[in-house]
Amino acid sequence: MADMDNKLTNKMTWVQVFIAIAFCFLTAFLFMHNDALYSQPIFEVTKVESGKTSKMTDEFQNVDHYHQQTLYGKIVNGKYAGHRLTIDNAYSDAHAMDHHYVKGQKLFITLHTSPKLHATVKDLKRDAPIAFLFALAISLLFIILKWKGVTVISSIVINTILFWIAIMIDHNNDGAAVILIFSILAVIFCFVTLFLVMGWSRKMLVTLSAVLVATAITILITLMVFGITHEKGVYYESMQYVTQLPKPLFIAEVLIGVLGAVMDEATDIVASLATLKTEKPELSKMQVFNSGRQIGKSIMGPLINVLFFIFMAETLPMTLLYLKNGNTWQYSFSMNMSLGMTSSLISGIGIVLTVILSSLFAGLWIKGDER
Repeated sequence: MADMDNKLTNKMTWVQVFIAIAFCFLTAFLFMHNDALYSQPIFEVTKVESGKTSKMTDEFQNVDHYHQQTLYGKIVNGKYAGHRLTIDNAYSDAHAMDHHYVKGQKLFITLHTSPKLHATVKDLKRDAPIAFLFALAISLLFIILKWKGVTVISSIVINTILFWIAIMIDHNNDGAAVILIFSILAVIFCFVTLFLVMGWSRKMLVTLSAVLVATAITILITLMVFGITHEKGVYYESMQYVTQLPKPLFIAEVLIGVLGAVMDEATDIVASLATLKTEKPELSKMQVFNSGRQIGKSIMGPLINVLFFIFMAETLPMTLLYLKNGNTWQYSFSMNMSLGMTSSLISGIGIVLTVILSSLFAGLWIKGDER
């Protein structure tokens, strides 16, 4: 009888999960097709005519082609919904700063009413793939974690709101206290995420302590090294569009990046050691510490490489652009990749420290009855 009840409960759980998944995709579908949600005018392309093509060659023998096209369609939202317009567009083969538009696409436009109603294209409307990816990601969380996925989704939503609030505070203060603002944000991030994912437990407190201490020591080491070396070899020119002091903003960026890496690592180590201690309560503190080091060794290398690829990959397009325009590899690296490399090294320090601190705190505080 108990087995039948368990099977029925499990079946009902999966039914609820699939209902939640269907709701996610239905919401995404309705969001994609409800243009009235946007205040910006949206233009739907119903017909495209191709124009002339011209060849361009620069002094470094880079060849590109520019194409003219005429877009026919109508406005689908706002005050001028239903009005038909014709818009001229030009695009290159590289698509670096422009797009090749096709029939059926929707575009954000800027309307001009003088001397008559006409428009220019601002950007492509990209909510369809984004909404689909959101629905897919949430659905996978429900499939793997079932209703526990709600806590993960909740932590993402809450952290997103907190991050937006921090940016607004920084913006209103003109970047005067960016490190302080994002340091406080990092502590709140860490507490909220661990509390929602792990619950209020000794494991959560051990993980929180390890993450905060490792992150703080990493940032202090970074500031000390920057002070001793006078930041030689660190080029902030790649942050050229930033309208506030680049160094504090870079430190804040590294702070959030390091926090994410060490939180992931500390959670894995502490959770594994807590399970180990539960199954073998006779283990000494030193044995738990050594076990944590062994676990850290197995995940430390891949995690450092993942962060390296993340930090360096975002600099690749601009680096290639520099190289294609006759700049040397040394100059291109300095102007684009130096900050990514610096971030990778700082994160590596944080990851190594987290292995030691997580193992140490777990050995001192995790008890055999931890669940």
